[in-house]
Amino acid sequence: MTALEGLRVLDMTQYEAGTSCTQALAFMGADVVKVERPGTGDPGRGVGPGGGNSEYFVMWNSNKRSITLALDTLEGRQTLLDMLPKYDVFVENYGPGVVEKLNIDYEVMREVHPSIIYARIKGFGTSGPYSSYKCFDMVAQAASGAFSITGYPDGPPMRPGPTIGDAGTGVQAALAVTAAYVQKLKTGKGQLIEVAMQEAMTYYLRTAMAGSAGGQSLVGRQGNGAGASMCLYPSAGGGPNDHVYVMAVTERMWQDLMRAIGRADVLTDERFADPRGRFEHADELKAIVGAWTAQRGKYEAMAELSDAGVPASAVLDSLDLYKDPHLVERGFIHEVEHEARGPLTLLGWPPRMSESEVEMKAAPLLGQHTEDIVAADLGLDPAGLEDLKEKGVFG
Repeated sequence: MTALEGLRVLDMTQYEAGTSCTQALAFMGADVVKVERPGTGDPGRGVGPGGGNSEYFVMWNSNKRSITLALDTLEGRQTLLDMLPKYDVFVENYGPGVVEKLNIDYEVMREVHPSIIYARIKGFGTSGPYSSYKCFDMVAQAASGAFSITGYPDGPPMRPGPTIGDAGTGVQAALAVTAAYVQKLKTGKGQLIEVAMQEAMTYYLRTAMAGSAGGQSLVGRQGNGAGASMCLYPSAGGGPNDHVYVMAVTERMWQDLMRAIGRADVLTDERFADPRGRFEHADELKAIVGAWTAQRGKYEAMAELSDAGVPASAVLDSLDLYKDPHLVERGFIHEVEHEARGPLTLLGWPPRMSESEVEMKAAPLLGQHTEDIVAADLGLDPAGLEDLKEKGVFG
């Protein structure tokens, strides 16, 4: 069996913060049923080309099944509530007030299914002066401090590249759901889970905030490095991502770095004898290291430094990742067949569990599993299913 085999999740999420949560649960074996709006589905389906099956959508909705329900109708909403007792978890990340407007908030669902685990992901939570504000990934990152520590010291704040405001929140929500499920197995009780994106993002800033003295000092921006021992260096090739990042954080690593680049003489230079001296003379040291990396390709530089005990990596880009020999050998790159898009190459799920392996499956078409799931959950015969169709429950 898989780790979460038997866990059933009603997934009423959209875009990324919620979908990353339910995808994580699916990758660990949960049966995730995505509830979508008839006709259009999750708005993420339309982010980019793909005819309702955009690459953005298929990235975040692998291993799920899809049904359509017209929740703005009495019959559609009632069908959702009738299905609810067959599930352990309900997850939503709609904007402020939406589930309340649909009358499917926690109190309503708990009346129908007292042991339901109800998880909601909101930009700023459901209380406090910002609770009515709409939020997306970079809004959450700006509100958490991530922008303020990204960029160069003499420049403006910068937008970080990864969408951890969404996906980083989603994975935290998945952890909370899993913990709540463990608790439910012991006590029989469900619970309400709320994760605010602003608050979730601050978890990833703890290292930076350690320098703030509890909010008394401003943590600045450091660009691509702090001194010569932790810095981004250009490599041969001339491409936009032909660089290698070096992170020699200990004295031993610094010494190994100098020996690896053939500059053991630097170790006897009094100007560079201690971290303070190396920081004060960082420009000179950067020129020394940069001259060495510039003569090598990024993979070559990475290999030579790593073999010498110096933490370093080539800057891999979106072209490199899918053919990276290390990721390929570890089976992290997956080829799946999508019914509408054909063969797709997808990145895998990082955690590896010796007793739980889940095959990667393509994201579902809109409403692909509606009839099968609704009939099974409600015990309907063909006539009963046809009756729901005629009432417009499925759109």
